[in-house]
Amino acid sequence: MNRLKTVMLLATLTALLLWAGQALAGQGGFLMALMFAGLMNFGAYWWSDKIVLRMYGAQEITETEAPQLYGIVRDLARRGGIPMPKVYVIPEEAPNAFATGRNPQHAAVAVTAGLMRLLDRDELAGVLAHELGHVRNRDTLIMSVAATIAGAVSMLANIASWGLIFGGGQSSDEEDGGSHPVAGLLGILLAPFAAMLIQTAISRSREFLADEAGARLAGDPLALARALRKIEAWSQQVPMTAGSPATAHLFIINPFSGGGMLRLFSTHPPTEARVARLEAMARQGMTHRR
Repeated sequence: MNRLKTVMLLATLTALLLWAGQALAGQGGFLMALMFAGLMNFGAYWWSDKIVLRMYGAQEITETEAPQLYGIVRDLARRGGIPMPKVYVIPEEAPNAFATGRNPQHAAVAVTAGLMRLLDRDELAGVLAHELGHVRNRDTLIMSVAATIAGAVSMLANIASWGLIFGGGQSSDEEDGGSHPVAGLLGILLAPFAAMLIQTAISRSREFLADEAGARLAGDPLALARALRKIEAWSQQVPMTAGSPATAHLFIINPFSGGGMLRLFSTHPPTEARVARLEAMARQGMTHRR
């Protein structure tokens, strides 16, 4: 269901882009915004892993330096049939983890020092399996596509807003590919907001899929459920000191999250919903395996 949801959300986001392209900026503005957003996200797709690892001061480790952590990642990667990713430790007490990299051949897994102290071995394996689930599902590529489309919609709104300011809100003829002023005004106000909602919904659906993939890979959905509960509880007491909310979607638990209406814009599903799904997997017969 979450895979189908991702496809449907991407299709909706694409339809929003096509509508916004004509309504906000005509054919010329549409193509310009799409190309510019594509170039920006192409760069992010290729180099964002290095940027985010540097942002959090992540330090690559060897098996000698952290034998348990490295060994768990190696065993899970072998079990999942993916190349061994690079392993990093972030010097942060806030417990969390993320995976990055443009494909399984160029992947990296990073955990905070606080996470390693908080979790037992099975819980740590569940978290690392979740992150490798992102790698196997190629979520970096999927979120780059979503970011490209959403970014193009936002740029179209900016182009249209300047057009209204300097063009007096007058539209071109239909054959010239111009936009209708009323549709343009509505698009300026609503299209970027709708694109952001769809983009974060895609991110939430990918988190559910990574939970499922991680539970199957580690063979212990309850260990991952326990880890999620611990990380969320401790994250509220020990905040992340480095980084930016722009990277929140990378982490297993959003370290910059809020409650109430902010959940509508969250990149992650509610932890209680994730735990409930993992517990349901356990009830359906998934047992721990070594």
